[in-house]
Amino acid sequence: MTALTGEDEVVDLCRDLIRIDSRNAGDNAGPGERQAAEYVAGKLAEVGLEARILESDDRRANVIARIEGEDPGRGALMLHGHLDVVPFDAGDWRHHPLSGEIADGCVWGRGAVDMKDMDAMILAVARQRVREGRRPPRDVVLMFTADEEAGGAYGANWLVNNHPGLFEGVTEAIGEVGGFSVSLGDDRRLYLIEAAEKGMAWMRLKAEGRAGHGSMLNADNAVTELAEAVARIGRHDWPVRLTPTVKRLLEELELGPDDVDKLGPLARMIGAVLRNTANPTMFQGGYKANVIPQSAEAVVDGRFLPGFEEEFFATVDELLGPNVTREFVQHQVALEFPFEGPLVSAMAEALLAEDPAAKAVPYTLSGGTDLKAFSRLGITGYGFAPLKLPADLDFSGMFHGVDERVPVDSLRFGVRVLDRFLGLC
Repeated sequence: MTALTGEDEVVDLCRDLIRIDSRNAGDNAGPGERQAAEYVAGKLAEVGLEARILESDDRRANVIARIEGEDPGRGALMLHGHLDVVPFDAGDWRHHPLSGEIADGCVWGRGAVDMKDMDAMILAVARQRVREGRRPPRDVVLMFTADEEAGGAYGANWLVNNHPGLFEGVTEAIGEVGGFSVSLGDDRRLYLIEAAEKGMAWMRLKAEGRAGHGSMLNADNAVTELAEAVARIGRHDWPVRLTPTVKRLLEELELGPDDVDKLGPLARMIGAVLRNTANPTMFQGGYKANVIPQSAEAVVDGRFLPGFEEEFFATVDELLGPNVTREFVQHQVALEFPFEGPLVSAMAEALLAEDPAAKAVPYTLSGGTDLKAFSRLGITGYGFAPLKLPADLDFSGMFHGVDERVPVDSLRFGVRVLDRFLGLC
């Protein structure tokens, strides 16, 4: 009987993970990641890998395992993925988001690209290598985290704060939102590897005023004051600021900043990293139609480019005006790493071996990942979850979107690339 390979089982691993409900609305009231963590630990145990489950709170679980390399004296490489997913409204989907359905050549469901596909690829490659007795050149740490979708308080940040020893010897890491293909019209395929990500500033804004009857004159209305500040922020035209990673990507695309809209669906992803952004997302004030409230609150999702945090906050404070205050809901660093060195070369070589048209290029992620937490330990990291995608698939729209899905062939491609990559790194 032919031995089972990672390519053989990656689709079923992905489907199994999707069927486990691990929704995370950010309120610590959901199902948590415990069931998914037990599944991952069990699959690793089947091939003889000891996996440790660390629970940061009731149902909030993380998993870690280590594969010994041929040269344990070298710095270890970490492969990390998160087990939680964002919520959904099942009525909007063509296939139920917890079904793991295979249709039209894709695996459908919440987490298919964010990021149970990569979790499955990591599991498939690790299981095959251990079964076959193929040790990587250096130690490889497998990390599956909780709570990435809400900032990592029960996941990566909790691990770094409470269990830094788990990362002993880890110098580099790869994780989500990178390594996927973008097809160009001249038969080239660029594989975008995340080498930078914007910082996060989720801010709660507050205005205080004078309470009173809604029928009377009131020049000290908190709702008015806050609404004007929120509008100024939401309509602000942030200037273009080209970071080294963005400059390199635009050069590879042979585009200028004003030409990004030519990229179709990808324009949303690239356009968001040409400048800082601040989008109002919540507004609350008052409790009755004829009562002017004493206070009002709003939330703004701010994202700042590497090297432009100071400019970002100076601008926000100017837009707020003197009568609106801000406090952080979340504040996390921006990251940018050089797109060079042996690890980057290994990614490029592994992609090229499986796709002769591949060219690895760096890009900046407009969102954030667990790498923000891991970077506090001095770990250098990149987004590398390799997928060769159909040219007509709106991949960026899959993240947190309706009808999230990943092509079956892309999963199998990712297993081949990751396996080859581990042999090179």
